[in-house]
Amino acid sequence: MSILSTLFFIAVIVCADQFSKTLIVEKFALRESAEIIPGFFRITYVQNTGAGFSILEGQRTFFLIVTVIALAAFIYLLIKSETALGKAALIMMIGGTIGNFIDRLLHVYVVDFLDFIIFGYDFPVFNIADSFLTVGVFLMIIDLIRSERHAKA
Repeated sequence: MSILSTLFFIAVIVCADQFSKTLIVEKFALRESAEIIPGFFRITYVQNTGAGFSILEGQRTFFLIVTVIALAAFIYLLIKSETALGKAALIMMIGGTIGNFIDRLLHVYVVDFLDFIIFGYDFPVFNIADSFLTVGVFLMIIDLIRSERHAKA
């Protein structure tokens, strides 16, 4: 994959994330919720000053420093990655990380709005950047398992 296509895909992820967050902020009041699929999915606008599940709330400087370190590590791993799956995973992780980083720089908090209730459990509200990060980590795990199996063969 070329550097231009890599940058393009990262930009698409960041733009989709930021566009969705802008729409939510414009259309919803803080903590306002709209049920999309009854008993399963709502759009709920919240502001998260922490990490996933709101842990370490209010630690903006810490998150900014950790994000810069994580981005440097992801970029290094992307350069070293030898598989398409590994590259795709890292592109998703970089895009998601940048999306939330922009929020922390501009707003001090991250805009979250995807609100699912799964088997009666009200899952913590998240956003598109979080989704790309999660899928990227999952794909990275699959890539590592596949690479390990290939090395043993």
